[in-house]
Amino acid sequence: MTQLRKILHVEDDADIQEIAAIALETVGGFEIVQFISGAEAIAAAPGHTPDLFLLDVMMPGLGGEETLLALRALPGLAEVPAIFMTAKALEADVRALCDLGALGVITKPFDPMSLADEIKTLWRKSGRS
Repeated sequence: MTQLRKILHVEDDADIQEIAAIALETVGGFEIVQFISGAEAIAAAPGHTPDLFLLDVMMPGLGGEETLLALRALPGLAEVPAIFMTAKALEADVRALCDLGALGVITKPFDPMSLADEIKTLWRKSGRS
């Protein structure tokens, strides 16, 4: 079993990115590396070894789903689990994201004080720790 320590986060909204960083680093104790777009994450990801991808679903250019597929195509990242974040959490959408192999979906707006716990819960439910 793997301990969750490092999260690669892709979010196009700078305010959400900042809140998530505080929630995950300060409250959750995670190491987090953030990118503003899927393309930026894909270009930089080979230099990182994340335990988890945390991806916004709706982004300009590459959306979260396309970003996940491209990240998993990179050497060494094929087995990295993902959690999606979205304001559009209809049951069919959540099911489609989980069918891509996501551990789960966190709905925006999220509670910064419980974000790390939500991620840890999804991680544990997957049997990873």
